[in-house]
Amino acid sequence: MKEFSAFYVDLFEAIGNDIVFFFKTIWNDIIVRFFQNIIDYWNLMIEDSVLYEFNLLSWIMVVVAGLLNLTLVIFLVLRIYIWIKKYFSFRKVEIEKNELIEEIADLNEKVIDLIDEKNQILAMKVSQLGINPKTGETGEEYTTSRSLQPAYGTAGMSGPFTGPVSIKSGNDSPQPTAPVGPSRFVKLIAVDKEYAGKDTHIYMEDNDYVSLPELVTRFVNFAASQLKLYYTPRIVSYFFAGMAASKIIILEGISGTGKTSLPYAMGKFFDNPAAMISVQPAWRDRAEILGYLNEFTKRFNETDFLKALYEAIYRKDVNIIVLDELNLARIEYYFAEFLSIMEMPDPNEWKIDLVPDSKPSDPLKVINGKITVPLNVWFVGTANKDDSTFTITDKVYDRAISLEFDSKGEYFQAPETKPIHMSSAYLQEMFDEAFYKFPISQETLNNFKILDKYIQVHFRIAFGNRIMTQVHKFVPVYVACGGTELDALDYIFAYKVLRKFESLNLAFLQNELTELINQIKKIFGKNAFEESVNFIKNLQKLV
Repeated sequence: MKEFSAFYVDLFEAIGNDIVFFFKTIWNDIIVRFFQNIIDYWNLMIEDSVLYEFNLLSWIMVVVAGLLNLTLVIFLVLRIYIWIKKYFSFRKVEIEKNELIEEIADLNEKVIDLIDEKNQILAMKVSQLGINPKTGETGEEYTTSRSLQPAYGTAGMSGPFTGPVSIKSGNDSPQPTAPVGPSRFVKLIAVDKEYAGKDTHIYMEDNDYVSLPELVTRFVNFAASQLKLYYTPRIVSYFFAGMAASKIIILEGISGTGKTSLPYAMGKFFDNPAAMISVQPAWRDRAEILGYLNEFTKRFNETDFLKALYEAIYRKDVNIIVLDELNLARIEYYFAEFLSIMEMPDPNEWKIDLVPDSKPSDPLKVINGKITVPLNVWFVGTANKDDSTFTITDKVYDRAISLEFDSKGEYFQAPETKPIHMSSAYLQEMFDEAFYKFPISQETLNNFKILDKYIQVHFRIAFGNRIMTQVHKFVPVYVACGGTELDALDYIFAYKVLRKFESLNLAFLQNELTELINQIKKIFGKNAFEESVNFIKNLQKLV
C-alpha cells in the first residue's frame, strides 16, 4: 500500500509539473516573446534607419506602413469578434425556434383535447334534448351545417370534427356538423375521411433544417442517387427561385431533357408525390380541369386535378400539381380562372366556384360552394414546341416563371441521399429570408431601367409591375441558392422580355437587334447577360 501511495504522489507531482511547464511555456514562448519581438522590430527599424540613412519621405512611409499594419490587425480582430458574435446569435435563434416548435406542439395537443371535450358536451346536449344523432329528428328546431374545424389554418392538423348534428334552441347559435346524407362529391368526401383525425403537421428533424444552397445540393444528389435523374445546381436554383416568384412554373424544351421528371423528382424529394395531370387536346374550359355538376344525376363529376387541389388544403408540406403538355390545349381557356384569382394580393380571396349552392352533405373544405387554392401548392406545366401544340400567350408567360431545358443532364456520381421532410411554411421562411438578405442592388436596378427605356424606344415593347415584382423575388432567392445577381436578372430578361420579340417582324430588325446586344454589353459588361445575348442571336437566325 505504501508503494502504491508513493507512486500516486509521484504521478500527480509529475502531472502538476507538466501543467506548470505548460503555462510557463505559454508565458515565455508566446506572451514574453510577443513583447520581445516588438522591441526587436523597433531596434531593427532604428538600425536600418541609420544604415540606409532615412530621409523625411522614408520616415513618412514608415508611419503610413505602421498605421496600415495596425489597421489590418484591428480589422482581423473585429472580424473574428463579429464571426463569434454571429455564431452565438445564430445558435440562440435556433434554440428559440426549437422551443417555439415544442410549444406549438403542446398547444396543438391542448386544442385536440378541447375539441374532444366539446364533442362530448355536444353529445350530452343531443341526448338531453332527445335528438337522434343519426337522423336528427326532434320536436325542437334544429339545423345541420358543416363539421367543426380546428381554428389553426385551412390544413386542419387534427382533422375534421365528425360529431353529431348541431342544435339551435333558444339563444344557441347553430354549430357545424359532419356532412349529412349522400354527397354529390364522392372523391372529395373520400379525402375528408382519409384525413379525419389525422395529424398533418410536418415534424422536421435537425437535418431537415437546411439553407437554400444545401437544399439545392441535397435535391441534386437525391435525384441522381435515388431516381437516376441528373440536374445541374443551376437549373435547380432557377426552379426554387421560380417557386418564390410565382405559383405557376412552365418548363419548356425539347423532348427527353427531363422537363416532366423534374417536378416528379421534386414531389419524391419533399416526400409528397406530385399529382401528374395529362392535358388533353379537347380541353376548352374550366370544366375539363375542375369537373362539373351533372344536373341529371345531381352528382359532381370530379377530376384528379380537383382531388389533388382539395387534398393540398389538408396538408402542410409542399404540393406540386403537374400539367403535362399544358399547351396541347389553350391554357388561357381551361386555366383562366386560376390565372386571374392568383393575381389577387390577398390569398384569402383565392377561391374557385364549384357549385352555385351549398348543401350539408358537401365536403368539409368546400365552403359556400367554393374551394380555396392554398398557398402550399404550385402548378408546374411542361410544354413542347411543335406543330401539335398551341402558342403560349404573353398573358400566361407574364404570370408564370418559364424555365428552358435545352440539353440532357450529364451523368455524375452522387452520394446516397434521402428525401427531406419540410413544411411549406419553412420553405417560405427561407424565401423571405433571401428577400431580406439579398435584395437586388440599386445599381443593378438602375441599369435594368436604362435597358427597359432603350427597348421601349427602339422596339415599342414594355413590361409592367408584375414582372418587376417577380424580379424582386426571383433574383434574391437565386442569389441565396448560390448564383449571381446578374445571372438571375439575365434569365428573367431573356425569357420574360425578349420572348415578346418573337411577335415582331424580325426581318426588318436585324441591325436593331445587333445594336441591342451592344447596348447590353455597354450597360452590364462585355461578358454579362450571356443568356440574353444568345437569345437575341437565335432570334436573328429565325429570319
